[in-house]
Amino acid sequence: MAIDTRGETADKPSGEKKTRTSPALFYRQVVNELRKVIWPTRKDLITYTTVVLVFVLIMVAIVYGLDSALGWAVLRIFGGA
Repeated sequence: MAIDTRGETADKPSGEKKTRTSPALFYRQVVNELRKVIWPTRKDLITYTTVVLVFVLIMVAIVYGLDSALGWAVLRIFGGA
């Protein structure tokens, strides 16, 4: 499968002036890239969302626990009201 590289400037020597990509070419390239994307199914999306939310809740609990413990320790060491 050939790769369409029109509009890319990565292989140009440094002395050449870079040309701008036309809006129409840019749009076609965006559409072609979006066709390559494997979109998740609804089940996958729910699973990924659940995993992320559970992970965030665990991290919040860890940070809260460390903050509380360190706050308690600082108050015990330096005294507090």
